[in-house]
Amino acid sequence: MTTDLKGRSAIITGASRGIGKAIACTCAKLGINLTIAARNQGPLKETAEEISKNYKVEVLPVPCDVTKLGDLENLVNKTKEKFGKIDILINNAGVSSQSPFHKQPIEDFEKLAHTNYLGYVRLIRLVINDMMEQKSGSIINMVSGSTLCDPLPRNFIVYGSLKVGLRAFSKGLFWEVRDHGIKVTSILPGVTDTELTGKLKEITADKSRLMTTEAIENAINFALTVPANVCPLEIAVINQQTPWTAPVIPFKQAHPSK
Repeated sequence: MTTDLKGRSAIITGASRGIGKAIACTCAKLGINLTIAARNQGPLKETAEEISKNYKVEVLPVPCDVTKLGDLENLVNKTKEKFGKIDILINNAGVSSQSPFHKQPIEDFEKLAHTNYLGYVRLIRLVINDMMEQKSGSIINMVSGSTLCDPLPRNFIVYGSLKVGLRAFSKGLFWEVRDHGIKVTSILPGVTDTELTGKLKEITADKSRLMTTEAIENAINFALTVPANVCPLEIAVINQQTPWTAPVIPFKQAHPSK
């Protein structure tokens, strides 16, 4: 038995394109009314109109920079004004930075932290009390398949360590709020063929090592439609040939010469 989600409301960040847009379409197929957020108003509005037309749900586009607390507060308030409550929060907005640590621009650190960690935690804090009061809610955080690796992949240690922190936060939050009927799920995707990852030259050179958004859409669908007493704590979805799965010790090793 699956959960009937028709008429419920969700906030999805980073939803104007790529993974976020695909997730928004998945939710719309389930009959969920949406507030979609992204920084650029033009693409956001176009995506809202497209989803509303294709899936016959209400879609509210709200421009939002997740690094700004005021924008997050506005996002929550506009959603509550429109739909009355927030049933689902999907934190997806993210930025990436590929660089050896000693060459990484210092200004990248704050951008990564505010977008990929604090943006998630702050937005959850803004919705969690309402979810606790209504004794229901689903929170889904887009983490990273790179957190499956120890040590973290080269050139991604700042990005990856923040995602490790987000993964730990999500697990801890689940234990704190599960008795209030709230589910917390982390999605750990491998490298996905989107505009964002297209900038990561060393990782995306071989397209066979990338996955499409379909696996992530299926993971979101699963997380939202399991029975009410079930919470998928983590869902890892990676391409079988993703670079993240390369072992620390290479497959091919030269034997010492005799």
